[in-house]
Amino acid sequence: MNIEEFREYCLSKPFVTEGLPFGPDTLVLKVHGKMFALAGIDNFSSMNLKCDPERAIELRAEYNGIKPGYHMSKVHWNTVSVNEDVSYKMILELIDHSYALVFASLPKKVRESQEK
Repeated sequence: MNIEEFREYCLSKPFVTEGLPFGPDTLVLKVHGKMFALAGIDNFSSMNLKCDPERAIELRAEYNGIKPGYHMSKVHWNTVSVNEDVSYKMILELIDHSYALVFASLPKKVRESQEK
């Protein structure tokens, strides 16, 4: 996976926006203003994705390429390396999981207005 594939996959999800709030080197993807993914633009070797805390522990034990979130909450975020033992399919699944977690955390009124 490269940065463009990552970006396009994330942007294909409903209500996703992108930005550079941490400077020109870090792409941040949000659903309704809440971050669910971020990655370095020039040095795309990993991405940070939100994750259920119990699943995060399991994934870190199973994959060398999944570590506690770099510069993020170590409980709720993982850093996923793109050039290690995490398959392309698993990366897509983890992006989906991150998006779903953040979408589910939105206020009910917002979620319902978007599901119509």
